[in-house]
Amino acid sequence: MASVTYDHVVKRYTSDVTVVKDFNVEIADKEFMVLVGPSGCGKSTALRMLAGLETISEGKIRIGDRVVNDIAAKDRDIAMVFQSYALYPHMSVYDNMAFPLQMKRMPKAEIDKRVNNASRILGLDNFLKRKPRALSGGQRQRVALGRAIVRDPQVFLLDEPLSNLDAKLRGQTRIELQKLHHDLETTFIYVTHDQVEAMTMGDRIAIMNAGILQQVGTPDDIYDHPANLFVAGFIGTPTMNFVPVTMSDGSAKASGFDVKLPQHVPSEKGTLGFRPEAVTDRPSEFATLEMNVEVVERLGSDQFLYGSVGGDQVTARVDPRMKVAPGDQVRLGLDSRGLHLFDAQSESAFF
Repeated sequence: MASVTYDHVVKRYTSDVTVVKDFNVEIADKEFMVLVGPSGCGKSTALRMLAGLETISEGKIRIGDRVVNDIAAKDRDIAMVFQSYALYPHMSVYDNMAFPLQMKRMPKAEIDKRVNNASRILGLDNFLKRKPRALSGGQRQRVALGRAIVRDPQVFLLDEPLSNLDAKLRGQTRIELQKLHHDLETTFIYVTHDQVEAMTMGDRIAIMNAGILQQVGTPDDIYDHPANLFVAGFIGTPTMNFVPVTMSDGSAKASGFDVKLPQHVPSEKGTLGFRPEAVTDRPSEFATLEMNVEVVERLGSDQFLYGSVGGDQVTARVDPRMKVAPGDQVRLGLDSRGLHLFDAQSESAFF
């Protein structure tokens, strides 16, 4: 097992095209780290540089204490699971899983031991003689994981492995991967654009945008203390509410309400952020929002109201028993503990 370190890593294709910029992350041994961000942000490129599938323009990557910049991919002692599974269609499940060990000319008894152990962990014992075409998408994903497990690598790399699965199967496989990480006690580095996967699976999350690392932290840290406007808007479903405000006399004044700030900020213009759950279904002493309701979403255990407050669009999560319909005007409150304030120019968080 091993830690992984990105030390000022840069990936540049041309003088004008830099897809990863000064990337610095330390991933602890046995940690489950998730790289998350929108498509094209550089997260898969960062993973492929670690795997040895992309060259590094600047900086160093270490696996344990070993700098791997110039080490061939096959000698890095990592295993990668791709979005497409990359199974051999003419081979059985057993042979797909055994293939990397056969290439190393490992003794057949050892191959049998490793494949059978992986198939037991992944629940594939009854499918070892089948071809990939006879498997479901989730089963193929488990075969791809099994092929990685048999290699007993220092680090597992997973590049959007659940994106081809339907919603129900993605949820089930997320749980299986977390159990697998716990059982194997190996370093996992997982790339996704899905913030739900990031929040539910990672010990820590590294958020990227336009090739730049935005923030690294635990899911709770990222959710409760976003470093900037991008992170605040990217993490959370529905997304955080953002309202332009003017600061004066210790208050932030929006077009439809005022809130007292918990601390002084050295700016006159900013963006006030608050998540839908920070909006209460009753007025509060802290702030009152008069919402013109435009859309109501009832999801059983939750109810979301979408509407305008003084011309600003706001989403509120309220008690599902609250009786409300589009066109209604409702009076809502705001929980002072759920506020975030961002600088209008730098977009960095004041709090």
